[in-house]
Amino acid sequence: MDKNYFRILKELGIDEIFVEKDNMQQDKIKLLKEINEEIQKCTKCDLYKSRTQAVLGEGNINAKLMFVGEAPGADEDRLGRPFVGRAGKLLTSIIEELGHKREEFYISNINKCRPPNNRTPTPWEQEACFPYLEKQIQIINPKVLCLLGAAAARAFLERNVAITKERGQIINWKDKYLILTFHPAYVLRNPSAKDTLKEDIKKAIELAYSD
Repeated sequence: MDKNYFRILKELGIDEIFVEKDNMQQDKIKLLKEINEEIQKCTKCDLYKSRTQAVLGEGNINAKLMFVGEAPGADEDRLGRPFVGRAGKLLTSIIEELGHKREEFYISNINKCRPPNNRTPTPWEQEACFPYLEKQIQIINPKVLCLLGAAAARAFLERNVAITKERGQIINWKDKYLILTFHPAYVLRNPSAKDTLKEDIKKAIELAYSD
């Protein structure tokens, strides 16, 4: 149900529906909290052995656009928040350059625990953790998922992804749109790719807010 639906009901003098909407919000918060409790105790793969804490995600629980990376890094593992290190700051700055705020969107990762030495999660590790992300997607129900990096794209598409060739693509996935792009960490190593990342994020935002 969109904002226009609630506005029309209010104009008709029907206010009780807003209580239901508040309840929906509380349900989302409760369900996400339950997932967070699960991942803090999760031992489905060996990544739990070296984590400080699992990192669920953060942001607007009603977001139309969700950013998905591969896994927490050292700063994320320490703080319990996604994309707060150098790569996260770059992502935030690009979002702001496009006239938006990070808080408008939801940000998470395929894997909830940091791999040792920030290595790429294995396909098996991704497979073990992906159901948690699927639950998050069901709860938040974004229109668009912007996949940051080849590892994130691999988890959704279940195949190896050549991100330099496939970035910018819009792919149907269930009832969502996937947009593939570079991970901000790649751009830190290859600054000339920043404009391309920005272009892809702009496309993702425009698609998320389109009718």
